[in-house]
Amino acid sequence: MNSEKILFQSALVKSVLSCVLLILLVGAGTTAQIIGRSVLDLGPKDNNPRNSEGDFVSLKNGRILFVYSHYTGTSTSDHAPAYLAGRYSNDGGKTWSEQDQVIVENEGGMNIMSVSLLRLQNGQIALFYLRKNSEEDCIPMMRISGDEAKTWSDPAACITDKQGYFVLNNSRVIQLKTGRLLMPVALHRLKGGIGSAKATLYAYYSDDNGLSWKASEAVPDNTDIITQEPGVVELKDGAVLMIIRASGGAQQLSFSKDKGQSWSHIEASNIPSPISPATIRRIPKTGDLLLVWNDNGASGPGYFKGARTPLTIAISKDEGKTWMRKKNIENDPDGWYCYTAVHFTRKRALLGYCAGSQSKKTHLSLTRINMMSVRELYK
Repeated sequence: MNSEKILFQSALVKSVLSCVLLILLVGAGTTAQIIGRSVLDLGPKDNNPRNSEGDFVSLKNGRILFVYSHYTGTSTSDHAPAYLAGRYSNDGGKTWSEQDQVIVENEGGMNIMSVSLLRLQNGQIALFYLRKNSEEDCIPMMRISGDEAKTWSDPAACITDKQGYFVLNNSRVIQLKTGRLLMPVALHRLKGGIGSAKATLYAYYSDDNGLSWKASEAVPDNTDIITQEPGVVELKDGAVLMIIRASGGAQQLSFSKDKGQSWSHIEASNIPSPISPATIRRIPKTGDLLLVWNDNGASGPGYFKGARTPLTIAISKDEGKTWMRKKNIENDPDGWYCYTAVHFTRKRALLGYCAGSQSKKTHLSLTRINMMSVRELYK
């Protein structure tokens, strides 16, 4: 009788532990399925300690161009020297050129970094990046190509009404259906002022293909939440959603009903997240929204609060109100996955993102391109 009781208690304990483990895993956002495959790893090497923060554009000859921040010297700091380098794919993203091509030489006092590429409605290609001269002088720049990225115009500053340290993440500039360009930025310091981790958020907009830019009203925020690195996506009803890297365990949101000129007060989303940027893009083939972020808002085995792992995707069929079909792209607990660019071909999705290691301290030093079919997103 006693032995039967012991066996029963042992089985009960195992059952409870299994249930607890399952709850923790679900809470941490882990999923059984890993989708996609790596098609390019740009790792650090001699005189190239970091490769990070890129974006894609499809060219009219069928090639795909990926441009990223190529650091030189020995430092991996955000302020270390860097120029913009490019790699090409001739087969829809399956393989990539083996050698870098210099796209823009370092023209900043510190560096140039954080690329956005955008095919404009007029057929030209726009290239955006940060020109960083100092810790109080960092401004988004724009160049235009009319010959499919063979040559670029002289750089033009996108922000001229203020001087300070602005952050424009990679792969963030969009063009609305009306033709308006929208650039979400975070102002951390005015020139001569004191820097702050909590940024003031704006969306600069242009109605003449980038010849001139105006600042939106600042995104309203009377909280103590740290807000940084905004991104935007146009919704089907014409509103614009801003997703914001934030403290407090979740991405924050703001909405604009006037094409980015004014914004609603920030509000917590239903997207649990460490202080790490998220990306939302519309899937051309289906019209649904794709979310890419670090789904570890709750603690669990192999994860700790604040880590940028795993890298997770989810789909929304209701314009971001709810998210479904959640899957991981990367789930190494030692990984560090962030600053994702998303690019779609007819049948595939390409994701470019930092994919370093915490233990090796290569957090932002390695950039990876991952490829998957659009069908995989919906399995």
